[in-house]
Amino acid sequence: MRETRYLFTFRDFRLLLAGRFFVTVAVQIQTVVVAWQIYDLTGDEFALGLIGLTEAIPSIGIALYAGHIADRLPRRSIVLTCIALLFICSLGFVTLSLDAPVRSDTLRVYLLYAVIFITGIGRGFYVPAVFSLMAQVVPESLYPVSTSWRSASWQLAAMGGPALGGMLYGYTGITNAFIASTGMLAISIGLFYLTDRHPMPEPDHTESLYESIRSGIAFVFQKRAMLGTITLDLFAVLFGGAVALLPVYARDILFVGPEGLGILRAAPAVGAFAMAIVLSIFPPVKKTGPLFLFSVAAFGVCMLVFAVSTSFYLSLVLLALSGAFDNISVVVRSLTIQALTPDHMRGKVSSVNSIFVGSSNEIGAFESGLAADLMGTVPSVVFGAIMTQVSVVATLILFPSLRHLSFENLKNSEDNRNE
Repeated sequence: MRETRYLFTFRDFRLLLAGRFFVTVAVQIQTVVVAWQIYDLTGDEFALGLIGLTEAIPSIGIALYAGHIADRLPRRSIVLTCIALLFICSLGFVTLSLDAPVRSDTLRVYLLYAVIFITGIGRGFYVPAVFSLMAQVVPESLYPVSTSWRSASWQLAAMGGPALGGMLYGYTGITNAFIASTGMLAISIGLFYLTDRHPMPEPDHTESLYESIRSGIAFVFQKRAMLGTITLDLFAVLFGGAVALLPVYARDILFVGPEGLGILRAAPAVGAFAMAIVLSIFPPVKKTGPLFLFSVAAFGVCMLVFAVSTSFYLSLVLLALSGAFDNISVVVRSLTIQALTPDHMRGKVSSVNSIFVGSSNEIGAFESGLAADLMGTVPSVVFGAIMTQVSVVATLILFPSLRHLSFENLKNSEDNRNE
């Protein structure tokens, strides 16, 4: 608790935490409402999968360049520019929720995908910049507790955002839901603007763009602990998640409507938030690797049982548990990256992490939609859960040192030295 009190004496950390919270709430509202809107207009599981692919293409395409930029230009300015772009996109969602501008449902769906594509660009630059900026404002000794609080804040937003989006859609209409997300982004712009301008680490001006990108990739592959946690998290998110198919479960399997969809989307975040609070009090500094491996395996089991559940309340419990276990893996991965990455490379390394894990959320959504279209909704989720367990076994074979990983000896581990 003493570390937590000390952490919150840093004004910019408080502002960044709050600003990131409102961005996440806004994005979560949009995610729920857009998914329901597109599924309502098309009735097609594959159309839901395309939402993830549409956002992933620009995010992956610019990720390495975005990391390079985050290590050279003021990160605060990058973040503000990205949120302004998301704000404009949110206004686009508001416009497309009205009947007057677009009469054709087909054209409306295409335009929604176009706006989603642009948000992918904004989020592609936002992620490495905000990750690097938040690491700049606290001392390294506070990384474990700050990582847990960042995760708790994100999960709280991910818990409230979907529930709020579903309720707003169900009770006040789609337009008001998008207006609410736009307001959240406006608040976040104000909070980020109030932060101080932090000096950038001196970049290597002799390093070309290609060399900069290559150095970020090489750094990740040299650090076995980092590569192992990122790789397993990638496959767990890619195969194990069923979030993209929740509109199908809500409408056609559990019969709970958009309000129920919002609650289903919020359930993983409820479990994740509870776990994040636990980890903020008891940071995972000992037996970090075994805890990470167990959490991913347990996540897969939860998704396997969820796949065949026809009870709304059982599904909520399973999703909440999956969120709790997933949060452990997220915190361990983030902690590993923060601890092993020097400040002048945070943007590049964060962008590589974004390609591996961040974009795998969207690619995983596409995989879920495609698999559901080919196999059916329930078999596709069962398949993904089984593949998650296969990924855990493969990681144990390829990265055996993860069994002994602890944050206490992370930096001095022989396995993580540059060869």
